[in-house]
Amino acid sequence: MRWENLTAPPVEGVPGRAAPATPPLPLALPDAVVRTFDTPDFAGMTFYEVHAKSILNKVPGTSRVPFEWTVNPYRGCSHACVYCLSGDTPILMADGGVSAIRDLEVGDRIYGTERRGAYRRYVVTTVLAKWSTMKPAYRLTLEDGTTLVASGDHRFLTERGWKHVMGAMSGGGQRPYLTTNNRLIGTGRFAAGPKENDAYRRGYLCGMIRGDGNLGTYVYPYGVVHRFRLALADEEALHRTRRYLCTFGVETTRFSFTPASSHRRAMEAIRCSKAADVDAIRKLITWPGQPDDDWYRGFLAGIFDAEGSCSRGILRISNANDAILTWTADALRHLGLSAVLEDRGLANRVRTVRVTGGLAERLRFFHLTDPAVSRKRSIEGAAVKCQARLRVTAIESLGLDLPLWDITTGTGDFVADGVVSHNCFARNTHTYLDFDAGADFDSRVIVKVNAGELLRRELAAPRWRGAHVAMGTNVDCYQRAEGRYRLMPPIIEALRDFANPFSILTKGTLIQRDLPLLRQAAEVTRVSVSFSVGFVDEGLWRSVEPGTPSPRRRLDAVRRFADAGFEVGVLMAPILPGLSDSDESIDATVAAIAAAGAASVTPLALHLRPGAREWYAQWLGREHPRLVPGYRELFRAGAYAPQSYQRELTARVRIAARRHGLIRSGAGEHRDAPQPAPASEQLSLL
Repeated sequence: MRWENLTAPPVEGVPGRAAPATPPLPLALPDAVVRTFDTPDFAGMTFYEVHAKSILNKVPGTSRVPFEWTVNPYRGCSHACVYCLSGDTPILMADGGVSAIRDLEVGDRIYGTERRGAYRRYVVTTVLAKWSTMKPAYRLTLEDGTTLVASGDHRFLTERGWKHVMGAMSGGGQRPYLTTNNRLIGTGRFAAGPKENDAYRRGYLCGMIRGDGNLGTYVYPYGVVHRFRLALADEEALHRTRRYLCTFGVETTRFSFTPASSHRRAMEAIRCSKAADVDAIRKLITWPGQPDDDWYRGFLAGIFDAEGSCSRGILRISNANDAILTWTADALRHLGLSAVLEDRGLANRVRTVRVTGGLAERLRFFHLTDPAVSRKRSIEGAAVKCQARLRVTAIESLGLDLPLWDITTGTGDFVADGVVSHNCFARNTHTYLDFDAGADFDSRVIVKVNAGELLRRELAAPRWRGAHVAMGTNVDCYQRAEGRYRLMPPIIEALRDFANPFSILTKGTLIQRDLPLLRQAAEVTRVSVSFSVGFVDEGLWRSVEPGTPSPRRRLDAVRRFADAGFEVGVLMAPILPGLSDSDESIDATVAAIAAAGAASVTPLALHLRPGAREWYAQWLGREHPRLVPGYRELFRAGAYAPQSYQRELTARVRIAARRHGLIRSGAGEHRDAPQPAPASEQLSLL
């Protein structure tokens, strides 16, 4: 790359915390503005903001691509980052439950923290991005027995501020780091959730139906009537109850119980009236002679959904029935939760069992029992404190590299196994096939800050003839940095205003932000949007493409654009020999693409250029050593699989496309969807 040809003369008055560029690369970036950000999203990254001389790039005539012009507002990529925590680390979700960090998806709602006045408080935030890589791992042990496996770069919140797992007092590695004198901030490790077995289901039904149901047999002059009815304002609890009854052979009918009013939510209900069903329900909710742990957990979840509340930091279960209150107290005692009985002497004899012990005990209750009603599990606004026994007792190197994960959130932090954990991006790895892991693009992103205005000027030039412009063919224009720099909206606006045809290929989902602009552009010119989805197997995705949105998320975006009227092309790439090229995998992937409303599918076999080839060979030898000899044979001639293999692959995808009713244009290729060479340049395999 010729940096001296990239930038125009500097523009005066560029705001923000920046400094003139020094020569950080083998070839300096003259007149660039070097910028770093304090936000955890981009910690450890350097952005070189340049005013480019041109933005419309002519594709060399020798290229295999079917278009002549591209626009690339970025060089390098901010998708990649350091990875912090073991994949099984439980993360506190917005519904009060937990999920392993490896299972999180972009868009998931979780808890983070933010300072409000004198206190840091728990707030709901959104997962903006997620990645994984191999890193040297350390085990952190806390006084209460919590253990966390993290990279040395990871930071936790302590009583003395944010501290890295590893660091140094002086020298190049100087930074705040954890010692056994530190105490982490949070509630302590999360409790293991219940097993959803028959004992748990019976317990839940007992608590729910005894607490809020109507069950009876009535004798009238005209005959005997059997009746079960349960009316609730919370859909989650009603759905769970109906599902559990069904597992025991009791079918119910759903109906609207009361409509919404100005001071009350709508209520839905379920019912049944067969004698056999009513008798079965009676047996299901009989008090057990020797309840086990699973029954107790289910009972507390059911009675909490029916009669419980959690507001202003107090978890209560109220009832007038002596037996229900006794069983509730016994169940809490069995699970090691402390509680008190409060009797205010009400005429209706309603008394309250109140769980004590603060936020840590409330979270233990939620995780041990797993109630269905998520609104009752909220800890939004609760103060973040360090009352738990979270003193660091040991920090040990595990002596090996492990797959570690990281996420980006709206608050810049998240709650990992009960402690407040910082988004950590100390090392960034460019993940596109054309760059080596150790190249300059690892942590330095070139940002053409004048892309929108420059494109508008070039489109207005008399020599421009309105040729098709392709984007996302080299570096994903909807990479993570686009969320901050927002270069694409003015680019789309310029193409719209000049009615210039264009296409976008992406593996990201940030493109959905610009859907209104893209719809405006589509009214005046040809706009093509394509997504890359090589396979739908979640296990394979986590193994080979952990830094990208999941196939399900990408297909959700395909559906959204299709519903908006776009003929969305899907590049089925990369198809991995021996891993995703079976008839079963192809059929499942094409079926999912068709179900998402795509207008076309274009298959592309794995393409391994130098750099990517070495990385993939290392990964394949570690994860699938039996496939190594076949790959050596398949790619012995270079970066591409033999034409015979590619033709066979295309034929099998075409057959599957016909079978699932997916109409393909022309000879089976979407006219505006980039073809094999550009697609392979941006596939994220690392």
